[in-house]
Amino acid sequence: MVKSWATSPETLGVDLHIELGGAGLRSGLMDALREAVRGGRLTPGTRLPSSRTLAADLGIARNTVADAYAELVAEGWLTARQGSGTRVAQRAAARQDRGHPHRPPARGKPTYSLMAGSPDLASFPRAEWLKAARRALAEAPHEAFGFGDPRGRIELRTVLADYLARSRGVYASPERIVVCSGFVHGLALMGRVLRARRVREVAVETYGLDFHWKLLTDEGLRTPALPLDELGTHTGELGNSRAVGAVLMTPGHQFPIGLPLLPDRRAAAIDWARATGGLILEDDYDGEFRYDRQPAAPAPLRPHGKPVRYWKGQVGALQGLDPDRVVYMGTASKSLAPALRLGWMVLPESLVTEVAEAKGLGDSCGALDQLTLAEFIRSGAYDRHVRGMRLRYRRRRDELVAALAEHAPHIGVTGLAAGLHVVLSLPPGLDERSIVRAANWRGLAIQGLGAFRHPDATSAKWGGLVVGYGTPSDSAWAGTLEVLLDVLAAVAG
Repeated sequence: MVKSWATSPETLGVDLHIELGGAGLRSGLMDALREAVRGGRLTPGTRLPSSRTLAADLGIARNTVADAYAELVAEGWLTARQGSGTRVAQRAAARQDRGHPHRPPARGKPTYSLMAGSPDLASFPRAEWLKAARRALAEAPHEAFGFGDPRGRIELRTVLADYLARSRGVYASPERIVVCSGFVHGLALMGRVLRARRVREVAVETYGLDFHWKLLTDEGLRTPALPLDELGTHTGELGNSRAVGAVLMTPGHQFPIGLPLLPDRRAAAIDWARATGGLILEDDYDGEFRYDRQPAAPAPLRPHGKPVRYWKGQVGALQGLDPDRVVYMGTASKSLAPALRLGWMVLPESLVTEVAEAKGLGDSCGALDQLTLAEFIRSGAYDRHVRGMRLRYRRRRDELVAALAEHAPHIGVTGLAAGLHVVLSLPPGLDERSIVRAANWRGLAIQGLGAFRHPDATSAKWGGLVVGYGTPSDSAWAGTLEVLLDVLAAVAG
């Protein structure tokens, strides 16, 4: 006979009243334990009876209790560690929730964040930026305060041309550069131009950002997804559709998988563009942060724009292979801060006028911020900041890998060579959605790999977590890493 209560003073120290309702014993037990936690009868840190003891108290099968515990651990209600038993998860006190019993209480802003796509905002170089702003303002010509060139300030375009050539192997001249308000703005401009050119489809990668795809579809463009395997994006598939007139790619460090595009697949993309007249939109979102090899210092561009050379192993920009078929797009969002709203496009000569007209005369992207960034780069402060942040992010990456090897050796790590995030590959039996829910319950914001998968992708699904180790401040990093390890240990049982 199934009982409706359990008394286990030897492990709980309290009498635990459990109402086993619902259609099944396991779901009923889970609902009862959730309600006990939600209502405060089981406080954070309380040790629950062993599955054997609770099963005996309730008169049900031990496997039923063990399965209920395991699912509640995955959801974040409980934690389980060898030698410590099963306990109520440590978390902020929840507000009373009279809604669905399976829905966790509403939460406010997460305490910790490992969301990909953001740098450490606390490390913005305020003092150096202020110095650059003062110099830029003092030296700004009077005409800088009026409506400017839609391509952007010539001061910024000039220093960007030099910087991108020496750091990323980009063939850039000031005349080919258009300054924009970040990558999204640049992509919107390109979507508008492509649609005006009667392009119907822009191929995209299997994994990426959904709002990038939506931006293109809002312009009336379809976004078929290219196949993906363990070696990266299959660019050889570009020729299978005559409607594809452009492709959006992250060849330096595929987002979020983390793979660089292999040389033969780079060549295939360039060959397709040359043969069809198509365009490659290159999103070089984190090109400054490579850890497998320090960025090379290529020789300056020769006159007439011959591509620079870079060391073997250096993953330079795809644009250098064919500046007339690749639109190179970069921003200051990862290297400095998203709030600056400054990005740049290095365009084929045939596109400059169209993009500038699409941008319009009234869109100058903040001339004073442009002048400040130009001075920041010209003075060498930008290079110093990037070098310092590269070392800081690399230390975090190494600490993350070492901690996972010690505390969660069953978790694989990929995408280590560059960027501000890695992907944790999950062994069979671990569901990324359950882990994300468990992390959210602990106040940790994190995303599963599935959140970045194109809805029409045909490639096999991969399971994993995207861990943005660049996001926390230095003071928050240790605590954030600890919570991540706790969550992974708990869901692994």
